[in-house]
Amino acid sequence: RPRQRLLLTRQTPRPSTVAPPLAARPPSRPIAPTKTMAKGKQTSKANPLMPARPRSFRIGQDVLPKRDVGRYVKWPRYIRIQRQRKILNQRLKVPPAVHQFSKTLERNSSVELFKLLNKLRPETKKEKKARLAAVAGGAEATAPPPVLKFGINHVTQLVEEKKAKLVVIACDVTPLEIVVWLPTLCRRMEVPYVIVQNKARLGALVHQKNATAVAVTAVDGADASALEKLQEVARAQYNDNADALREWGGGVMGARTQAKVAR
Repeated sequence: RPRQRLLLTRQTPRPSTVAPPLAARPPSRPIAPTKTMAKGKQTSKANPLMPARPRSFRIGQDVLPKRDVGRYVKWPRYIRIQRQRKILNQRLKVPPAVHQFSKTLERNSSVELFKLLNKLRPETKKEKKARLAAVAGGAEATAPPPVLKFGINHVTQLVEEKKAKLVVIACDVTPLEIVVWLPTLCRRMEVPYVIVQNKARLGALVHQKNATAVAVTAVDGADASALEKLQEVARAQYNDNADALREWGGGVMGARTQAKVAR
């Protein structure tokens, strides 16, 4: 019996694993031409006057093209603080004493104001040296022209003595506690005041980097009418404006929060 089984297993044919010839294969679908095949068929002649020069961006070779990587920059700390302060002033409720510094003088009046202030710029060190040399040389000494007064302590003293005719305060003083009380003092002493942008512009008028506030004590006769107009604008917009002391600021939420509340 074992021998008969062996013969039977030898006689059973095994399935063939050899692939059928090409003629016996079923027809396949036509292959769609790819981009590389299409490019290979097109024969384009290279222009000898403009040879191809492919760039290589490996180390020490062609320079990479410029990209805008501003979103990856780690900004300096003072810039981050500026942006955070701006957002906080929008989100939180700001009391009127602080919110009034966001109400700056309108553009037309601001242009006229700085035209006047530019005429009252104090003399530089070179101009003062030349004037003193002329006086020492025998020239007749004249009264000094009216100039701007700057420095928070000096401006405060002029306001308390009611010698200031117009006070100009910067809106972006840091910390704000330096000038937050000055509008109240000007109201109490009935001295016209305005709030303008910005402390660098005021500093340039008095040959300083920044200036928190400047005061006008006197002007020439030709500029008296311009000063009176600015005083009227200051009283109407700031000194006599009772709503400025009642209006709160901030309380504006972001776009996502507003959309969520509106649902």
